[in-house]
Amino acid sequence: MTLAEMQFLTPDLRPASAEIFILLMACVILILDLFVRDRKRTLTFVLTQLSLVGTAVVTFAVSTGEITYTFSNMFVGDLMGDLLKLLLYLTVIVVLFYSRGYILEREQMLRGEYYALALFATLGMMVMISANHLVTVYAGLELLSLSLYAMVAMNRDSVPATEAAMKYFVLGALASGVLLYGMSMIYGATGTLEITAIAERLYLGQADKGVLVFGLVFVVSGIAFKLGVVPFHMWIPDVYHGAPTAVTLFIATAPKLAAFAMMVRLLINGLIVLAKDWQDMLILLAVLSMAVGNIAAIAQTNLKRMLAYSAISHMGFMLLGVVTGVVGGDARFALNAYSSAMFYVITYVLTSAGAFGMILLLARGGLESDELDDFKGLNRRNPWLAGLMMMMMFSMAGIPFFVGFFAKFSVLQAVVAAGQLWLAIVAVAFSLIGCFYYLRVVKLMYFDPPATTSPVEAPLDMKLLLSANGLAIALLGVFPQALMSLCAFSLLRSL
Repeated sequence: MTLAEMQFLTPDLRPASAEIFILLMACVILILDLFVRDRKRTLTFVLTQLSLVGTAVVTFAVSTGEITYTFSNMFVGDLMGDLLKLLLYLTVIVVLFYSRGYILEREQMLRGEYYALALFATLGMMVMISANHLVTVYAGLELLSLSLYAMVAMNRDSVPATEAAMKYFVLGALASGVLLYGMSMIYGATGTLEITAIAERLYLGQADKGVLVFGLVFVVSGIAFKLGVVPFHMWIPDVYHGAPTAVTLFIATAPKLAAFAMMVRLLINGLIVLAKDWQDMLILLAVLSMAVGNIAAIAQTNLKRMLAYSAISHMGFMLLGVVTGVVGGDARFALNAYSSAMFYVITYVLTSAGAFGMILLLARGGLESDELDDFKGLNRRNPWLAGLMMMMMFSMAGIPFFVGFFAKFSVLQAVVAAGQLWLAIVAVAFSLIGCFYYLRVVKLMYFDPPATTSPVEAPLDMKLLLSANGLAIALLGVFPQALMSLCAFSLLRSL
C-alpha cells in the first residue's frame, strides 16, 4: 500500500477533551512551579484546584449521554464514565484541600511536584475509566501507579515512607505483570485487544475457552490487587501506614473509583459471557476479604492500619454487588446489582475521605496523630470534631441512618434478590464483627480521658470542609435515592 492510498482518520478529540486539558495543565503547572519563589507553593496549589474545576467543566460540557468511541475504538465516552470522572475530580479537590495544612508543615512534601503528580495520577484514573482497549487500560493503570509510587516516597527523610514506597513498587510491578500476562492470554484466545470486540467474539463463540479462562484468572488477580482484596491485599496495611498521611488519603479514596471502572470495563463490558467463571472467583475473594479485613482490624492500635484493613473488608463487600449481577445466565438483576456496587464505592470514598481528613487535622506541629490513643477524650477537646468523626465511624460500621447503612443494605438486597441468601448472612455476620473496631474509636473519643486537655483548633476552611463532608454523609443517609437512581441511570445508558 502506497502512502497516497493510506488514509489517516483524524480521531474525534471531543470525548477525550477533559484528558487533554488536564494533561496540558499538569505540564504547565510543572513548568510554572520552577519559577515560583513562594515557599508555600500557594500559586501551584490554586492552579491545581482550578485545573480540576476546569476539567469538571469540560467533562460536563462535552457529555452527550450517549456512548461514543474514538481513537480507533480505544477510548469510550459514556454516562457512567462521565459520572465517575466528576466524582473523581470532586474527590481529588477535597483530598488536596485536606492535605494542604499537613504538607505545609513538612519541608520534603512542600514541593510543586506533589500537585503535578496528583494531576498525572488523576489523568491515569480518567484513562482507566474511559478505556475500551486492553492497552488503554494498562496505560492508564501504569500512569496512576507510577505517580502513586513517587508520591509515597516524597518524604525521603522518613524511613517508613521509603520502605512503603519500595513495597508498593515491587508488589505493584508484580501485579501489573500478572494483569498484562492475563491480557496477552485473552488476546491470544480472541485475536483482539478491543474490549467490545472481545465481548462480541465471546458471544459468537469465536474464542479458545481453555486459554481464555486461564487468562481470566490473571486478569481477576490484577483487578483484585488494585482493589486491595484478599489474597492480594499485602500492600494495603504497610502502604497506608508508612506513607505520609496526605498520600494515604489520596490512595484510600480516588483510585477506588478507577478500580471499579476498570472492573466494569474488563469483566462486565468485555467478559460478561464468562460471568459464571469470574463470579465464582470474586465470591471467594469477597468472603476472604470480609473475613480477613474485619478480624485483622480488631488487633490494630494504629488508626491508619485499622482503616487499611477496613478498606479490604469494604472492597470485599462491594464485590458482592458485582458477583450477583448474572445468576444462572439470567441478567434480570444485573442493573440493580451493579448500581448497588457503584453506590457502595462512591459512599465509601466519601466516608473514607472524611475519616482520613480528621487524622490530617489532628496531625499538627509535624507530628503524626494516627494512633487510636490520639483520639482519646477528643469530645472534651473539640466536641464538634468528635461528633464528625463519630458520624464517619457510624457510617463505615453501617449504622442507620447514615449513608453507609444504605450502601450495605442495597448490596445485601441485590444478593438476596439473586438467591444467594447464605452470602448475605456471611456478609452481615462479618459486618457485625466490624462494628467493634469502629465503635471502639467512638468509645475512646467520648468515654476515655484525654492525654492533654488543650483544645484542638481547626482552621476555618478545614472545619467547613469536614462539616460539609459529614453533612453529605448524613443527608445521603436520609435521602439516598437520588444518588442510587443516578448510579442506576448512568449504568443503564452505558452497559
